[in-house]
Amino acid sequence: MSEPVKRRRSGHHHGDLRHALEEAALSLVAERGPHGFTLAEASRRAGVSVAAPYKHFADRDALLAALAERGYREQRARFTAAIATCEEPADQLAAFAAAYVRFSAEQRALFDITFSSGLDKADHPALAAAGDSLLASLLPVAERLATTPEAAFDLLLRIASAAHGIALFLRQGLFGIPADALAQTQERAARTARDIVRSAQ
Repeated sequence: MSEPVKRRRSGHHHGDLRHALEEAALSLVAERGPHGFTLAEASRRAGVSVAAPYKHFADRDALLAALAERGYREQRARFTAAIATCEEPADQLAAFAAAYVRFSAEQRALFDITFSSGLDKADHPALAAAGDSLLASLLPVAERLATTPEAAFDLLLRIASAAHGIALFLRQGLFGIPADALAQTQERAARTARDIVRSAQ
C-alpha cells in the first residue's frame, strides 16, 4: 500500500499564497510600519516557508509594491464613488478630500505603504501605472475649474496635500480620539478643499 500524499505544510494552495503573504505583510506594517519587517517574518506570519514568497515576490520591495498598487486601486474606487455623489466640481473635490481622510483612517497599513514605503516607481512599472490611473480619474474634475491643464494639476495637488496633512493630524490625535473624530475631520477636509477652490478662482 502506497504512503498517503503529504499535505502542504503551509495549508495554502498555490493560488492563495500571494494573498496570504500580502495579508501577513499588512498586519506587520500595521504593527511596525512599512520598514519594520522582513520577508522572512511575513512568511512566518503567513505560515509558509521562508522560501515560499520567492514564487511571487523577488524581495520585500516587490511585496510592498504589490500592496501599494492595491492601495492606489482602493483609493481610486473610493474616490470615484465619492465624486459620483455630487454634480458640481467643487463639491466633488470636497468629497474626494473627505474620502481621502476616511481611507487613511480605515486602511492605515495600505495608506502607510502607499505613501511612506519609499518605493521607486521607476523600478515598479505596475505601481507607476496604478498611480497614473488614480491621477487620471481625478484630473477631469479639477479641469472643470481651471483654465489650463497645469492649473488643474496644481489645484488637485493643493487639495490632496491639504487632505493628506489633515489625515496625518487625525491619526496623530490632534483632533481627539481618531475613531471619534473621523466624521468631523472629513468635514474639515471637505471645507478646506472648498476654500482652496475659492482661492483659486
